[in-house]
Amino acid sequence: MRKTWFNGQLIVFIKSLAMGAVNAIPGVSGGTIAMITGIFERLINSLKSFDIAALKILLKGNFREFARHTDLIFLLNVVFGNLVAIVSLAKLFEILFRDYPVYMWAYFFGLVFASVFFLGKTIKKWRIQEVAFFVIGAIIAAYVSIATPGTENDNFFYLMLCGAIAICCKILPGTSGAFVLLLMGNYYLIMIDAVNHVRLEILIPFIIGAVVGLIPFSHFLSWLLKHFRNATIAILTGFILGSLGTLWPWKESIIETFGEKEVITGFEWNLPQMNTEFVIAVVYCILGIFTIYLIELLAKNIKTERKK
Repeated sequence: MRKTWFNGQLIVFIKSLAMGAVNAIPGVSGGTIAMITGIFERLINSLKSFDIAALKILLKGNFREFARHTDLIFLLNVVFGNLVAIVSLAKLFEILFRDYPVYMWAYFFGLVFASVFFLGKTIKKWRIQEVAFFVIGAIIAAYVSIATPGTENDNFFYLMLCGAIAICCKILPGTSGAFVLLLMGNYYLIMIDAVNHVRLEILIPFIIGAVVGLIPFSHFLSWLLKHFRNATIAILTGFILGSLGTLWPWKESIIETFGEKEVITGFEWNLPQMNTEFVIAVVYCILGIFTIYLIELLAKNIKTERKK
């Protein structure tokens, strides 16, 4: 039993590494990896468990019960894995995307493309409403990837709204918090100007919005998954399908300069040329698909061990 528990935690840690690593990839959400690897729903439930009941348990000094109530070990494992990836794997990914962009984009394209199929399989019966939600999700994600950025706004409540929406997009599959901030016109103001110059009048409302928005949003998502599971999975799967345009290997980045930092604000998509690079890219795409297959196979083996 102990060995099975340790194996399960190790798998969660590896999945968390992947979540953290993709933060170095423009337009890719850690929520996409959480959804692909099967820990998304558990993560949402863990976040939403930080409620009044959890506070009462903590105030009583019952830390063991608090950890059980909030699934704390799992959540800390996810946070630790993300942090490890940010300081190690993310840097490697930056180098690989700089030197071998087409091959890396092809690998992730295959990875995410295959996940649409495997996530779709979790819906036992596709009816008209599931198909409709799937299409709506795909359209929304596709629009976000091509929409025109808005204008900058430093209003206190608008900054709170930016924080709330950005953190929600951070955990939603197929969406990117950074891209949404660009669309809302406040990417430079918050992520560059305020961070570099420690402008608390900008950061404080943004952080308040993120904290205030995360818990209610996790409750809302958990409620949706509990009461409208098929429709929720369908629209989230659509989000992932709609984000595939961002992962298309043959594209040129549209770069804008904010101060001393260059930021990708969009893409120009191209058709591939039939050459050696194309063949290698297809191989990497197949490797991405095969990776998802291995993850699914590994998850089934873990479930089988737990049942024994």
